[in-house]
Amino acid sequence: MKRLIEKGLMFGNLFAVDSPALVERYNRALRHLTGLATALTEFHLDISGYSPEIGDELDDHHYLNHGGVNRQFILLSTEQRHCPLLNAEFSTSRDILRRFIEANEQQLFALTATDAVAGELENSVLAVSTPEHLFDIRRIVVEADTTAGTLAHAERLEALIERFMGEEDAWLDEALIGEMVETAKLTGDITRNPVRLRHVAFEQKNFWTAHFGGLYLFQDVKRSALIASTSKPVGRLPLNANLSLGDRKGIARFLRDNQLAEPIVKRHGADEVAILRQKMDFIIADALANDSVDLTDLSRSDMRRLAARYADSLPKEYEGLAAMVRWAETRGARPKIGLEHPSYFYLLRATDSPDRDLVNMLLAELTVLDVRQLFICHKEAFYRHYRTWPETKKAYVADLLAREYAMDKAGARAYLFGDEPDMNGGVPTTGLGARAGIRDDALGQDTQFA
Repeated sequence: MKRLIEKGLMFGNLFAVDSPALVERYNRALRHLTGLATALTEFHLDISGYSPEIGDELDDHHYLNHGGVNRQFILLSTEQRHCPLLNAEFSTSRDILRRFIEANEQQLFALTATDAVAGELENSVLAVSTPEHLFDIRRIVVEADTTAGTLAHAERLEALIERFMGEEDAWLDEALIGEMVETAKLTGDITRNPVRLRHVAFEQKNFWTAHFGGLYLFQDVKRSALIASTSKPVGRLPLNANLSLGDRKGIARFLRDNQLAEPIVKRHGADEVAILRQKMDFIIADALANDSVDLTDLSRSDMRRLAARYADSLPKEYEGLAAMVRWAETRGARPKIGLEHPSYFYLLRATDSPDRDLVNMLLAELTVLDVRQLFICHKEAFYRHYRTWPETKKAYVADLLAREYAMDKAGARAYLFGDEPDMNGGVPTTGLGARAGIRDDALGQDTQFA
């Protein structure tokens, strides 16, 4: 993994803690949450305040996330909102932390100027020992305060002020006035500078979790489903469908019924055909690497020329993509690609919906030969697969991602997956449809991409 770290593709974009003042604040927060402390004088943090260096030092990379639920966090700066979330147990955790920081940026900026803000993403369960417990995790409450208890003191002062204003002859109550003065010394003038954090509760209904080998839970859709990366959970679950990644027909039907996916290429001459060509290149690279071909300095043109020589090594995923590219670039017959065909999910991407990232994450795990989408949408799965690749493929993929993705992440995501989804609950305007000619064999008709 050293190659990925050197190229900024792993542990990249972390917040540097490199001053005695920041280290001291972090240790105050760490002791407050866990009773632990670090002896390191420099380290890096993700958005939650987790440090891989401290994880190594403590021999515990879950020191802020024991049990995989109710993740604790430490904020030293609002700049942490730009950082990734490492060792994620839930796909929603980073977005919740980012939205919390952005909604309270001014307050948090002031609070972290002199202290660390420590807290927890709290839900209604203490542990997830069975899949049924996942259905109890619907609302995440962000509990946060400084290590000095500034917010708690401010809340106490507000209550005292309200009592002072409401009680008759309260100005004669020396004990009340004295308590107000002493509390104000801890908070400052809250009438001019209110100390309060907003938007501290978030709904969590559709999400991915690393528990039980990886599960995608879709509850807030027309036809609910749980999709397991490995074996599907046993038991009666309150869902319309209980699936695994091997249930291709069920997953295709689920995506169609909920209008969660659409074809990448919908018509002749579409610009998006270049995305399919790039997927084909990744598949060629995989086949060449498995045949021990050195990929160093090979251009895409070089690899396409080599593809003819190694045609027998190319998988069926390549055949389906090539057929769709020919249709899109010519006036030939539209290919009939059934959902049992290995290329089926390579031809899809998520529709513009609040669940776009989650659906693209699911599609990435269904199309692991598309290494770029796997890296962008599902880093945990990417790192797991990366460890199994030949060295030549590791080098090729690392160089490609550093060259073509890391240089312009936002641009690459917009090109591959479209504009950012409507986070205000907008209804998708596009879904699965016949224009791409992807045949749904389970239903005996062309899937509709309307």
